[in-house]
Amino acid sequence: MKSIKMRLGQTIPNFTADTTKGPIKFHEWQGKSWVVLFSHPADFTPVCTTELGRIAVHQPEFAKRNTKCLAHSVDALNSHVDWVNDIKSYCLDIPGDFPYPIIADPTRDLAVSLGMLDEEQKKDPEVAKTIRALFIISPDHKVRLSMFYPMSTGRNVDEILRVIDSLQLVDRVKVIATPANWTPGTKVMILPTVSDEEANKLFPKGYDKVSMPSGVNYVRTTENY
Repeated sequence: MKSIKMRLGQTIPNFTADTTKGPIKFHEWQGKSWVVLFSHPADFTPVCTTELGRIAVHQPEFAKRNTKCLAHSVDALNSHVDWVNDIKSYCLDIPGDFPYPIIADPTRDLAVSLGMLDEEQKKDPEVAKTIRALFIISPDHKVRLSMFYPMSTGRNVDEILRVIDSLQLVDRVKVIATPANWTPGTKVMILPTVSDEEANKLFPKGYDKVSMPSGVNYVRTTENY
C-alpha cells in the first residue's frame, strides 16, 4: 500500500479492513459521522486495555457527538476477539456488548498506508510498538486532529471528547477559536480577522476586549456563542 502523510486537512483514504464487527470500507462505514480512529501496538497490552475499556464506557458520550470509534491493532482478528473478552472482564462498567470495531492489521499494511510506519519498518516488531496514533476525522473524511502517544502513557478520554466539542463548535461558529483549557460553556476567543464592527453584529450580547502592553488589539473573548 502507498503511504500518505496524515497531516491536518488530509483526506483519509477509503481503505477496506476486517474488523471485529465485520469487514468495512471506511468512507461508507463512516457515513455522515465524525470518527475517532486510534491505533495500538498489540493486543493484550495493559495500557491499551484500559484505553479501549474507557472509550467503550464513554460510548454514549461519543454517540451524543455523532462520533464513531474505530480501533486499530496489528494483530489478527481471532486475537482481537479474545482481547475484547479480557477488556470486558477488566472494565465491568462497559454497558452491553463491546460497542465499536477493532481493525485487524497483521501485515501492518494499513499502518503503513496511514503513515504510522514506513514500509521498511513494518516487519520490525519493536518499531511496530510505536504505533500509538489517534486521528479525529470529520464527516468530509478529513483529518482534523492527530495525537501520538508513547506506550507508557494512556490517552485521556475526557480530552478526546473536549477536542471533538471544540472542533464541532468552531465548524458551527466559524469566527471563534477555543483557548487553552476550554470546556463547553466557557469563554471562547473571537478571531483577529473579525473587525470590532463585525464582532458587534455577530455577538450582540457583548464580548470582552483585553488591553495588551503591545497596544495590539487581538484578544477578545465571549461566552455569548
